Amino acid sequence: MDYGLTETQVMIRDLCRQVAQEKIKPIREHFDEANEFPHEMVKVFAEADLCGLYIEEKYGGMGGGIMDLAIGVEELSKVCSGIALAVAATALGTFPIILFGTEEQKQKYLPRIASGKSLAAFGLTEANAGSDAGGIQTTAVLDGDHYVLNGTKQWITNGGEAEIYTVVAMTNKAKGARGASAFIVEKGTPGFTFGKKENKMGIRASATRELVFQDCRIPKANLLAKEGMGFIVAMKTLDSSRPGVAAQALGIAAGALDEAVEYSRQRRQFGKPICSFQGVQFMLADMATQVEAARALVYAAARYIDGGGKDISKISAMCKLFASDVAMKVTTDAVQVLGGYGYMKEYPVEKMMRDAKITQIYEGTNQIQREVIGLNLIKESAAAKK
Repeated sequence: MDYGLTETQVMIRDLCRQVAQEKIKPIREHFDEANEFPHEMVKVFAEADLCGLYIEEKYGGMGGGIMDLAIGVEELSKVCSGIALAVAATALGTFPIILFGTEEQKQKYLPRIASGKSLAAFGLTEANAGSDAGGIQTTAVLDGDHYVLNGTKQWITNGGEAEIYTVVAMTNKAKGARGASAFIVEKGTPGFTFGKKENKMGIRASATRELVFQDCRIPKANLLAKEGMGFIVAMKTLDSSRPGVAAQALGIAAGALDEAVEYSRQRRQFGKPICSFQGVQFMLADMATQVEAARALVYAAARYIDGGGKDISKISAMCKLFASDVAMKVTTDAVQVLGGYGYMKEYPVEKMMRDAKITQIYEGTNQIQREVIGLNLIKESAAAKK
């Protein structure tokens, strides 16, 4: 199926597939085992012009949108979603600048990201502020021409590896969520350091670290949008980025399906390949149907957002929710198809199963996605009655 892809999108898909097979596949096991960030792959992504798929051409990008990013992330994630996160998590950190940055901010930062010279990260989550973004404790106090940041961010993807961070902090705690503001903070700024690197179950080739701010002074010009808009910046960013998580989940599921089908053709029991058994065929059929359904929803959501669709929260949440649930189901079934081998680290499906789990959790747990979807349905119904 061509899925109605443009000529450019087919080129992106094929290029990412080639990079994944030739460059990522031989090293994925090492980086998963070592819990190590793949710096050499970032250089490969940069050389292949994959770092700016979603950034406008005038800032050095490819001029695509969410759809182009989703296609690339899906293909890379079929082989290793942890390594693919270097690109996907950078997009998450970049969207606040794309959506709310001034022209001066865009000119300063987007070309660096598009060229692959700088990775980005998004600093929202804290120990007591995950789904409850209004519980942020990190503060930003205006002092002359600078803001002074104090606090700690937790579980930040690309933490320590990225050069550019978009960070949400409280400028007026008395206002709750309406007292949050968003800032651009560069690595190397005095008072900005990194804490614990997490030892994770999955996506182990991706760095997840604490961001620590101790009297970190950043220029007033690094404020994104206006004071008090931090919560809006965060929510609009997640609306745009969730199809990227969905694409990651989709890629994991599709990769696991490929491995399961190939194994079922090779593995023989009772004198014939196990793919000849109806029970296995039915499992593969269900897995394939779920993957195609997820792909249809992810692509529909990406195209809707790229087309300037309004009220994108619901469709964005739907694609993230559905694709991540599919990823968990399909990878679990892939392990089952491979049987004892599926449980062994020498086969990739156990890694895919570990990697899949986080897609149900980060950028908003799937319980939060259901809440977003439900609230939007109620709002739409109420509006239709007026």
